[in-house]
Amino acid sequence: MILRTWVRDEANEMLMLRFRDGDPRAFELLVERHQRPIFQFVMRSVGTKAVAEELTQETFLRVIKQKDHYEQRARFTTWLYTLARNLCIDHSRRMQHRRAKSLDAVDEEGHSLLERTADKGLGVDRQAISDELQARMRKAIDSLPDDQREVFLLREEADLSFKEIADIVGISENTVKSRMRYALTKLRSLLEEYEDMARAL
Repeated sequence: MILRTWVRDEANEMLMLRFRDGDPRAFELLVERHQRPIFQFVMRSVGTKAVAEELTQETFLRVIKQKDHYEQRARFTTWLYTLARNLCIDHSRRMQHRRAKSLDAVDEEGHSLLERTADKGLGVDRQAISDELQARMRKAIDSLPDDQREVFLLREEADLSFKEIADIVGISENTVKSRMRYALTKLRSLLEEYEDMARAL
């Protein structure tokens, strides 16, 4: 069934209230709006597609389970990313060790970095540079302290405001900004040698 325009244009908070009051179409639209950005945030947090898909699904299952307790005191996105963040934290606690992907590791389709450079979308040289830059960026982000990486991902991947991040993490807005500055400074330092490569693209 096609959702009516007046429903599609409604704010997230109103949709969540409609879902809480028994409108399943409102939940469908919330999933449509937020599933991809939540997946991207979780993926960068946990590093594994299968785990990210599972945790993304669990995030929306928690929305269903907790819908009766939802109150419009904060932005819906703040509440949603808090659910996703808590699941990522729980997952990290279950993991004994974080394993960073090496540049020569195979992806989930069994292709190595070298094989991926053969993609015809870009020239081999440019694709190799692009792949190496992406891999190096992932590795640099993974190397950030947990508190800085979390703020960086919520800001850059989820596109949340500093105020929203502060509400999600439970710290002051100034602390969020401070962690973001430290993260950016470290990333610039780690990626400085790749600046010329990025320009080549």
